[in-house]
Amino acid sequence: MSDLDVSEPNRLYYGDNLPVLREHIATESVDLIYLDPPFNSNRSYSVIFGRETDDANAQIQAFDDTWHWTPETERLYTDIQVSAPNAVADAISAFRMLLGENDAMAYLVMMAPRLVELHRVLKSTGTIYLHCDPTMSHYLKILMDAIFDARQFKNEIIWKYSGWNKKLKDKYEARHDVILCYQKDKGAYFEPQTAPWESEEEYLKVRKQKLRIDDDGRKYVLSDRGRGTRIKRYLDDAMAYGRPIDDVWIIDKLNNSALESLGYPTQKPLKLLERIIRSSSKPGDVVLDPFCGCGTTVDAAQNLGRRWIGIDITYVSIDLIVKRLMATHGKSVLDNVDVDGIPYDMESAKRLFEKSPFDFERWAVSKVHAQPNQKQVGDRGIDGVRKFVIDSKTIGKVLVSVKGGKHVGPSVVRDLAGTVSSNHDAHLGVLITMNDEVSRETQRAIDVGGYWTHPSNGENYPVLQQVSVRELLDGKRLDLPTALTPYISAQRRIHMPEQEALFD
Repeated sequence: MSDLDVSEPNRLYYGDNLPVLREHIATESVDLIYLDPPFNSNRSYSVIFGRETDDANAQIQAFDDTWHWTPETERLYTDIQVSAPNAVADAISAFRMLLGENDAMAYLVMMAPRLVELHRVLKSTGTIYLHCDPTMSHYLKILMDAIFDARQFKNEIIWKYSGWNKKLKDKYEARHDVILCYQKDKGAYFEPQTAPWESEEEYLKVRKQKLRIDDDGRKYVLSDRGRGTRIKRYLDDAMAYGRPIDDVWIIDKLNNSALESLGYPTQKPLKLLERIIRSSSKPGDVVLDPFCGCGTTVDAAQNLGRRWIGIDITYVSIDLIVKRLMATHGKSVLDNVDVDGIPYDMESAKRLFEKSPFDFERWAVSKVHAQPNQKQVGDRGIDGVRKFVIDSKTIGKVLVSVKGGKHVGPSVVRDLAGTVSSNHDAHLGVLITMNDEVSRETQRAIDVGGYWTHPSNGENYPVLQQVSVRELLDGKRLDLPTALTPYISAQRRIHMPEQEALFD
């Protein structure tokens, strides 16, 4: 794959963003970077900053949002000391002396080389926004100072959101995130943003100036111009211009009932990303999100006429973003989107299985419009669930099991059948196999499952079905009730012209 050129389509990369950045993204090819790297701060400080004493740590999963100190972290730390810029190596070394080997230190070690690569791909006139929370923001600011130069720091933006305050015994309720803004060099694009004044009364209260009316009946205030002079500022002009945005952004978090909510645990509001993109990029500029998650940055960039690159290490996210783009912009949006790293034939499917069986399972599950499990263990052989409507009050489930190995015997089918029958809200089961065919004994075990009748429409469906990866790649459709779309509930939006106000 050649380095990305701005004349190429928008691109989604499935994989670890560090090798993707190094191998696929050209130096100084990106105008704006936004990243919200995962870190689970909803744990006690003794866990985040405590030294590990048990080598048998739980596996890091797609939604766990946790980094642990491992032998791989130690190797990466050594690489930083050998090959990173001196200021970065010194900062990481100092952090280790301060923090020791724990989750917080592992997070910083994992972030350092990625931030170095992001500095490389950012244009000299580009801007980067690093989204974090107060648990790690002060450490990340020092790391950003080492990489981008402290003199290029522009703002610590406080994203303040509302919520139900709990009565805490020893601290205040947390109600904000931190977004660190750096520009790579002088001359970076910046367009100040405004928000509407709620009323003339609010404007006068904030300005703390006396309301006056001229001979034509126009309302105005006298504003200090400096050096003892004052100028008239008409209220209708001020109301039309709006209130200049400062570094405290009051934008509510998404709740589950929000129209744009996709059920993704760390989803950010479109308003937040649209403000960033409008402020620090122009139409046609390239926007990069190396932890693109559920695709809010990608969606906002598409909506505002920017080019974009998204990278994520989970197929769940890539699949979600593709569905989100189609749901909000129509299927034709994919005509100008390249997806890299997703299997498209048997050869690439086998490569994915060899590289990561868990990623292979999640990809296969998504091919039958089911939602993958978040964890690899304790799932009783079930790798995903496809939901469907039985009636206005009841949701049915199809349990999906994926087997990438060469041998799939009748015992696998019997296990799936037992799990379906013992799950009170499960009705059907699907077995996805790497092999094109199964043995006669296995097929007989599938046939023994019989049929289930949908109580609302009377349709009969096989209780157990088997489908091969090759058949899924060829577009085979299973005999199943219509699926509830796993993630997407957002409606198609009407694109806003670039010159319209940020807020309606």
